[in-house]
Amino acid sequence: MDETQTQSPLKTSLVGLSREQLRAALAQAGVGEKQLRMRTNQLWSWLYARGATKWETMTDVSKDLRATLSELYTLERLEVADAQFSDDGTRKYLFRMTDGQLVETVYIPEVGRGTLCVSSQVGCTLTCRFCHTGTQKLVRNLTIAEIVGQMVAVRDDLQDWGEDGLSNSGRRKITNVVMMGMGEPLYNSDNVGEALNVMSDGEGLSLSRRRITLSTSGVAPEIPLMGEKTGVMLAISLHAVRDDLRNELVPLNKKYPIETLLEACRNWPGLSNAKRITFEYVMLKGVNDTDADARDLVRMLAGIPAKINLIPFNPWPGAPYECSEWERIEAFAEIVNRAGYASPVRSPRGRDIMAACGQLKSSSVKETAASKKIAELQARNLGRG
Repeated sequence: MDETQTQSPLKTSLVGLSREQLRAALAQAGVGEKQLRMRTNQLWSWLYARGATKWETMTDVSKDLRATLSELYTLERLEVADAQFSDDGTRKYLFRMTDGQLVETVYIPEVGRGTLCVSSQVGCTLTCRFCHTGTQKLVRNLTIAEIVGQMVAVRDDLQDWGEDGLSNSGRRKITNVVMMGMGEPLYNSDNVGEALNVMSDGEGLSLSRRRITLSTSGVAPEIPLMGEKTGVMLAISLHAVRDDLRNELVPLNKKYPIETLLEACRNWPGLSNAKRITFEYVMLKGVNDTDADARDLVRMLAGIPAKINLIPFNPWPGAPYECSEWERIEAFAEIVNRAGYASPVRSPRGRDIMAACGQLKSSSVKETAASKKIAELQARNLGRG
């Protein structure tokens, strides 16, 4: 049986570990201090640059050490409990952790790039009104290995390890990672920070830090700290220009109101026109989509190098909101554009498999008829352009 398929509760998988964790595992396997650095680098390359699934492929590691490691550890990946494939090419994976908990991960292919949306928690500690994940209670934080493991498992599925087992940095299918899946990343900041550093390590998975984006609903004290720790890009789940409305849409705002959040953003390390913050703004019909809202948004972000990402609301069963009409979204975007901000409208992806922004939940739920109608309307409007 292939080692990646063996289920052994007595053994820990090395896949997904940080450098420090891998070094500790090798020390436990009896590797001496003088060889620890070399052996850690060797295993790191096999795990994250070449995607090794069998010990015997690690040809520069001695047979004796391979035998010892195979007795103590495995190379198991996260278990794929289910996978769904959208008509637009989007893939949604349901991963089962070793304790039976489930999380979702989404891969979105586009021309010239492929984005992996990664989860940080089982469920979510927040209760954002427009988000399906927010209807699921927080169960626990994901470990470093479980966060990194999502990327490794999807690269396996996409056969994204390159030719002859070598890294294929020039032809990758996963070119970008966004921490926008289930959970609030900054309520699991230690594990998320370490996981992002594993993903950006130049001798392994080797993603550019500018191609990794962490999205937060606004845990203000953690924002500058995460920037210092990882050097990745930042996205803020904003969605309102007034505290009273944001208190309703994003209840975390009661603890960290808009001005506190924006002050934390101003302290994001390296903030500049070359390293702008993305502000995400979901378009809710009759709630936050007026011309006055657009003008207030522009005034509010003055002085912060920013891009404003407008997100058509993605419906889910029982959702309390509707998506803004397409003409309203266009008018809103025009005001923002005239003020000098890039304001792309995010094209909904994976709606037919409940994989679009705000739809993730670890139970599988079919898309509603209302969602299909909105998608059809938007497709017609896009066609007119």
